[in-house]
Amino acid sequence: MKISNRRSRRAALAVALGSVLALTATACGDDGSGSGGDKGSEGSGKGEIVFWDNNGGVRTDIWKQIIADFEKANPDIKVKYVGIAAKEYQSKVDTAIQGGGLPDVGGVGAAMLAEFSAQNALEPLDERLTKSSLNGRLNKDMVASLKAAGGGDGTLYSIPTSANNGVLYYRTDLFQKAGLDAPTTWDKFYEAAHKLTDAKKNAFGYTIRGGAGSIAQALDAMYGQSGITSFWNGDKTTVNDPKNVAALEKYAALYKKVTPAADVNNDFTKMVAQWDSGTIGMLNHNLGSYQDHVKALGTEKFRGIPQPVGPGGKRVQVSNPVDGLGLFKSSKNKEAGWKFIEFALSHAENSKFNEAAGQVPANTEAAGDAWIQKAEPTKLAAAALSDGSTTIVQLPYYLPDWNTISKADNEPGFQKVLLGKMSTKEFLDTLADQLNKAQADWKQNH
Repeated sequence: MKISNRRSRRAALAVALGSVLALTATACGDDGSGSGGDKGSEGSGKGEIVFWDNNGGVRTDIWKQIIADFEKANPDIKVKYVGIAAKEYQSKVDTAIQGGGLPDVGGVGAAMLAEFSAQNALEPLDERLTKSSLNGRLNKDMVASLKAAGGGDGTLYSIPTSANNGVLYYRTDLFQKAGLDAPTTWDKFYEAAHKLTDAKKNAFGYTIRGGAGSIAQALDAMYGQSGITSFWNGDKTTVNDPKNVAALEKYAALYKKVTPAADVNNDFTKMVAQWDSGTIGMLNHNLGSYQDHVKALGTEKFRGIPQPVGPGGKRVQVSNPVDGLGLFKSSKNKEAGWKFIEFALSHAENSKFNEAAGQVPANTEAAGDAWIQKAEPTKLAAAALSDGSTTIVQLPYYLPDWNTISKADNEPGFQKVLLGKMSTKEFLDTLADQLNKAQADWKQNH
């Protein structure tokens, strides 16, 4: 726990610094001072800007299309694309904040927003949005979500591009052959996971995420089964509530019994590729992998449905972070960077991006486009979030240490749970202790 305590103190200092800077900017007007004393500038609105994609490799093709469209419409601006894998992105940005070399524009989703803004690395965007053609054309809930995730000062530091949602993908051909109902409840989910498994034939009922990004997915399955609807009970987290401990214990016990052994190290790209190319019954991921499944399986062999409902008929799931684009304060050409953000969020480009990603567009005009009705998981997800059938457990993205706690600090611990080297209770108690300290630090400084 010494390492964790040191990290907690460092996080507290970062939050305190970020709070002082935010208050100073509010009281005196933003002086433009960025990280490392680099205040950046508006620039000429021409020349080259650098864009860092926070999901490089997965979204590279579609971003290059958008960049080509932008450069055609703005021949005096060139965009240098840098694709960075999702699991490496936060550390790359943190290193650049401390040592220099930040891009002009980069992907800044809700999960990493508080940490970047606490280091004063992001340009406030409220005034730019108010004066923009985008004003009134972006989903209000997505904008509010990014404002709430910004660390507590109510400032908008990222413009939303899309919203994601948890999806249970299942192989309809395998379910029909086995005479199974669709896994719309957790009981049916577990029944199918066991019935579809025949390890000798390399057939498995489920693939579980044990590598990078495993914690949020585990929390989704945990709260979905326990039915607990709030992440906090006062100032204490509910992650280690006995109901959650029992739920995660049951879920983690699926590993190697109905899942491939490789799952303990699989991030989402490996997990998705494994499901698309094999005979695995079910996969929990999100809307983002829908197009991958279509390419691999067509639309006849699988479906993507909202997460299963619990015994009371209520669906509970954790929030999925809204993704967005941020303008870094150290940019020497903020005018050109903002033009790129505006263009990427326009009706046509935001629709194009989200059709490729299979996600819900932030641009309200794009959200009405015909392709959404044809993409069943996106259509069902949108309905589930608006018809009263689903309760969302809001994850604390506003904590500057959230991304570190939910990734680097605890992913190895979850792997130990899967391998039987740590109890579920010990894992969740450790996670709860870190979260409670981070929450106390945050409240003290806000």
